[in-house]
Amino acid sequence: MAFVDFKDVWLAYNEELLAKNTFAVEAIDLSVTQGEFIAIVGPSGCGKSTFMKLTTGLKMPSRGTIHVDGSPVTGPLKISGMAFQAPSLLPWRTTLDNVLLPLEIVEPYRAQFKDRRKEFEERASRLLATVGLGGYEKKFPWELSGGMQQRASICRALIHEPKMLLLDEPFGALDAFTREELWCVLRDLWQAQRFNVILVTHDLRESVFLADTVYVMSKGPGRFIVKKQIELPRPRDLEVTYTLPFTDIVHELRGHIGALRKGAAPAPAAH
Repeated sequence: MAFVDFKDVWLAYNEELLAKNTFAVEAIDLSVTQGEFIAIVGPSGCGKSTFMKLTTGLKMPSRGTIHVDGSPVTGPLKISGMAFQAPSLLPWRTTLDNVLLPLEIVEPYRAQFKDRRKEFEERASRLLATVGLGGYEKKFPWELSGGMQQRASICRALIHEPKMLLLDEPFGALDAFTREELWCVLRDLWQAQRFNVILVTHDLRESVFLADTVYVMSKGPGRFIVKKQIELPRPRDLEVTYTLPFTDIVHELRGHIGALRKGAAPAPAAH
């Protein structure tokens, strides 16, 4: 059974737009298996972030159905974690307290937080250590680099052990070296725990390095027009990004997006 299952999903942002048949995304059919890592690429404004809101239950579809983990999506999901381009850590909280935040507000952890605080702090410290932030628990966000803040943000998204992680341009504001370091951090976290990941990115190299499957979205109204299985062997290290099979896939995806930008039909997908 699919872990994420979209069946003919359309979304108009309000009743007036719906009456005019003006949709942000249309005709989305998507089936994601348990533990699969997918990436979504496409031109700006194509509906990538709208797709994320539908997946997490922050928006309800105008037409069609969405199931996650076997249940219909009827409201915001508790089984997902999210991280964005801006880390959005609270400046008055330490790194440790920022990571703990979901456990203070999400049930069932909220009711248990006072009694289990020591256990939760140990969990957060272990998670921070796995992303290279051991010893930074008492530092405030303004004492951390941008890359460190994003590592802490990913820890915060994973602290309640979600079944699904949604990432919206999480490394877009970072320099190239830091970005590639964090690709490897995310790769290692995913390989260890095999939660589902949906990554929205403009970086084609990032999508090919990290994902099992890359989807290309058309210009708005967004729909998936290309599905590309990434058959590079795992585990992948950064050296793979300099190989011909890797660059061939990146060039193929770039061709699809280039065609979209020019308003042409996308090139046929290679198999």
